[in-house]
Amino acid sequence: MAVPSAARPACAAVVLATVVAAVLAAAPLKAARDRDGASRPVDLPGLLARIGERVEAYFARAQSILCVETVRLQPMDLNFGGAMHVRKLVYELRVSWDSSTGDAVPEASVLRQLMSIDGRPPKPNEEPGCLDPKPVSLDPLSFLLPQHQPEYKFTYKGSGRTSGREAVMIDYGPMGAPPPEIKWNDSCVSINVPSRTTGRVWVDTATGDVLRIDETVRGPYEIEVPASQRRRGADGWLTLERADSTIRYKAVAFSDPDELVLLPESIELMSVIRGGGTPRLLIKQDFTAYQRFVTGARVIP
Repeated sequence: MAVPSAARPACAAVVLATVVAAVLAAAPLKAARDRDGASRPVDLPGLLARIGERVEAYFARAQSILCVETVRLQPMDLNFGGAMHVRKLVYELRVSWDSSTGDAVPEASVLRQLMSIDGRPPKPNEEPGCLDPKPVSLDPLSFLLPQHQPEYKFTYKGSGRTSGREAVMIDYGPMGAPPPEIKWNDSCVSINVPSRTTGRVWVDTATGDVLRIDETVRGPYEIEVPASQRRRGADGWLTLERADSTIRYKAVAFSDPDELVLLPESIELMSVIRGGGTPRLLIKQDFTAYQRFVTGARVIP
């Protein structure tokens, strides 16, 4: 979460990275039932183990897929109506996953190459804005990897529907009470409050694909602004009121050879942070123009 301080007329919001693809287990995930039709307890550890294995397989596969990410940052008024100016950023995006690092546990990263800012090409060595996605960030599906699952508490929440498809719902939250991470860089502060962050994963019951991820950061949470960053007469605190995000996925077909892969369709993030220059901000990320590398020199749209 990136948030500017109250020191200068900046902005305030939550920034979320994204993933390039999600391909999980293909076996059905329907609730188990006895012969008389009564439901039995779901094997949640077994389900999570299978998801973790498939996420590892996905990261190995996702390195050959890239797309165009369009990010729009829109300040909102008190009634959550959109402001006139919308900052628009366009990136080429891909996933990096190195599983050949010996004993080291690999991490999946999202890599972005900035292509345009509000319709113009970026200037040489132009630094990202406080609210802009970072060039390198941890993939948001990383928490489902086997080495990270013990850091979370997962709870099976039954069945539901999303995007017209039957889904299994799994809620998650932090294990224990991890401390907050507050990092200042000039007038911009990065806030990570895992103890207040919870979410829900929607998994297709027929295919095992992740259809949606919802996440919420619960407020109010107050952050003290260092004296060096405060404007004269300004409040010395930022208050995170809420931050809600949703990642949605869609099936993308490739040909020659034929392949159907579930990939991100959009991310929507709404944050309300009191004390910053932009108390309410809506961030939308759309993913289009998917391409697949089938050899070192061949790209298939």
